[in-house]
Amino acid sequence: MSQVAAFFDIDGTLYRDNLQTELFKKLIRYGIIDPSDWHNGLEPYYKRWDNRVGQYDDYLENMSLIYCRSIKGLQRSVLEYIAKQVIDEKGGRVYTYTRNRILWHKEQGHKVITISGSPIELVNQISQRYEFDDFRGTNYITDKNDEYTGELNPLWDSMHKQLALNEIVKKYDLDLQQCYAYGDTRGDLSMFTQAGFPTCINPTKELISSIKSDISLREKINIIIERKDVIYKINLNSIDLIN
Repeated sequence: MSQVAAFFDIDGTLYRDNLQTELFKKLIRYGIIDPSDWHNGLEPYYKRWDNRVGQYDDYLENMSLIYCRSIKGLQRSVLEYIAKQVIDEKGGRVYTYTRNRILWHKEQGHKVITISGSPIELVNQISQRYEFDDFRGTNYITDKNDEYTGELNPLWDSMHKQLALNEIVKKYDLDLQQCYAYGDTRGDLSMFTQAGFPTCINPTKELISSIKSDISLREKINIIIERKDVIYKINLNSIDLIN
């Protein structure tokens, strides 16, 4: 008999921000990332997104490029140590709805798995904290000395998440029509379209547009908005995008 799994994105779905941003800040404090890389390279993208005149994906892509370049030559054990500090300090900053869904799935005996675009070192740590059964994250490649090479295998886009999903389905003999998926951006579309019970949490406008244009997805997906201490379930048919 096939098992049932629940797939969770992390950033913006479980964690109430972006974990790699927290790691980036910590690496600046440790002197691994030059502060000028933030002020001159990344902060303009962050401010554009924060002021709602730029794209979040542009901010994430540029952060990953700087991050990848900055950790080149660093020992994996150093980054693992710093990633643990980040989760120890920030790991409790999660959405109530998602935390409760993780607990519910565990009570049902479901496999609880995360597929996240954050660095695998962070994903490993937060997976331990919330007792995920398995996890996948962006892999920053190391050489035979366990030092980062400046190369990476990304996992923040829908195509690469699809590959990870295929691997996990085979590993656990999953029936995706009986599985659940939780995410917040277009990168999670591959999970949403294949899982029988998808839920988007605080979705981006781009994701909402994609869902509205896909009749089969629109009919089965749940939309959850969590703001302050209130959780809303939204009827997609009543949503009008203002801009």
